Amino acid sequence: MQSTMMQVPLSLTTLLDRAGRYFGEVEVLGRLPDKSLYRRSYADIYRRTRQLAQALRDKAGLQPGQAVATLCWNHAWHLECYFGIPAAGGVLHTLNLRLSPEDLAFIIGDADDQVLIVDDILLPLWERVKPLLKQVPRVVVIPYSGAPLPEGLESYEAFIDGDASQYRYPELDENAPSGMCYTSGTTGHPKGVVYSHRSTVLHAITGCMPDLFNLSARERVLVVTPMFHAMAWGVPYSAVMVGAQLILPGPHLGGEDLLDLAEAGQATMSLGVPTIWMMVLQALEQPTRQRKLVPGMRMLVGGAALPVSMVERFARQGMSCMQGWGMTETSPLGCFSLLKPAHDALPVAEQHAIVSLQGVAVPLVDLRIADEAGQAQPWDGVAVGEVQVRGNWVTGSYHGLPNDPGKFTADGWLRTGDMGNINPEGYLHLVDRSKDLIKSGGEWISSVDLENLVMGHPGVAEAAVVAISHPKWEERPLVVAVKRPGAEVDAASLRAYLAPKLARFQVPDDFEWVDVIPKTSTGKFLKTKLREMFKGRVSVTP
Repeated sequence: MQSTMMQVPLSLTTLLDRAGRYFGEVEVLGRLPDKSLYRRSYADIYRRTRQLAQALRDKAGLQPGQAVATLCWNHAWHLECYFGIPAAGGVLHTLNLRLSPEDLAFIIGDADDQVLIVDDILLPLWERVKPLLKQVPRVVVIPYSGAPLPEGLESYEAFIDGDASQYRYPELDENAPSGMCYTSGTTGHPKGVVYSHRSTVLHAITGCMPDLFNLSARERVLVVTPMFHAMAWGVPYSAVMVGAQLILPGPHLGGEDLLDLAEAGQATMSLGVPTIWMMVLQALEQPTRQRKLVPGMRMLVGGAALPVSMVERFARQGMSCMQGWGMTETSPLGCFSLLKPAHDALPVAEQHAIVSLQGVAVPLVDLRIADEAGQAQPWDGVAVGEVQVRGNWVTGSYHGLPNDPGKFTADGWLRTGDMGNINPEGYLHLVDRSKDLIKSGGEWISSVDLENLVMGHPGVAEAAVVAISHPKWEERPLVVAVKRPGAEVDAASLRAYLAPKLARFQVPDDFEWVDVIPKTSTGKFLKTKLREMFKGRVSVTP
């Protein structure tokens, strides 16, 4: 017997057409560089997206499979690129605007970008990248600030001008490339991950499930996660597919700014990394005025571990946290920390502890942990191993690189480099990156767990933990912390706070107070920089 089902390719153009046909009245709310608000309907975005696709093919001569780069903040023009570039048969290559000019030049050359679409306010960055390129792509400038463009530059509005009502999409194989993101490149050059139409559509559909993003046409989603970071976790594709309203903050990412925008758009859900939500919490806990936020707004946290203290603090504000885990290589949905029905009767503190775990593998993703010899480890909540994944939206290689045995197992699983355990219910708990674990006297200390505990102290705004040397114990943890404004906290009081929560050997003796902790381009603590800063530090542990 054979299946009788139609063979219709999965394509991002089907999501675009659905939004234009059924949700044309839905608006995208955004903020311009001067902080004024603008609104653009899905009907307008549908029309302009098709104009962009037509211009890329007819004016720029884009061929199927060629890359078009974007150097943009989160705004409606960028959303048009999300769909317009694939609708032309091209590959959307989102450039991380926080990378160095050298890294950006390498990435543009490696992807062989044919066109660059750039915000006018980011032209100074582009001018630093341009001299480093062997081949300069065609440049199209979004007039994001509204200021007149410098002479000789091509305007995005002029580029897409034209009637595209009769535009016909190219024949798209569902396995054709649709998008491209590069890893952060903390060691060596960044590596490219190329998503397909099929993988992106499956990811978008799955993300809408009730136990994941729970998106519908009734949602209003504040996308703080950069649209250059793993496609903003795929949320723009999911939101457009179901007709959810999108709220895009542009370059304004301060706590008060985000709360103002959440209020203006009556956001029901938001997404971003923990460092963003720390700023939002500080603004909420020291209110300058009474805010009218949507009760029960959901905060999706990813990119770094979610401290249980953050879950508790948002709960006190009437908001709920949810956590996803993944990476550029997993599109990025890998795990999601849902509460099962059996957890409903648990005390709130225990529910918060579950939410702060990385969660269970999402549908269509397989998960396992393996020891150094590659042997699968039991799901007992104790055994620690490297997290390995495979699935329909997990990369099987890197752009331009052969299979790397350091990143992929012989039987086809992605080696994430994250270390963790899985409990009998299937919940993943990351204890650290393999390179960030601290081995002290033969015992392992998780820098992630220690960071989350330190950030639970009411006087600590944020904290990162790295290893420093010790003549006897080999390594000991150094806590690098930022105090909250006006807080009275020192090393002795922090040790006293941590002691009841940790085994004796895990309690740190070394503390460093700083004004700011260096971070990566995606908001994670930059531990390579911290290790460099404290390279000569010797622990004072007896």
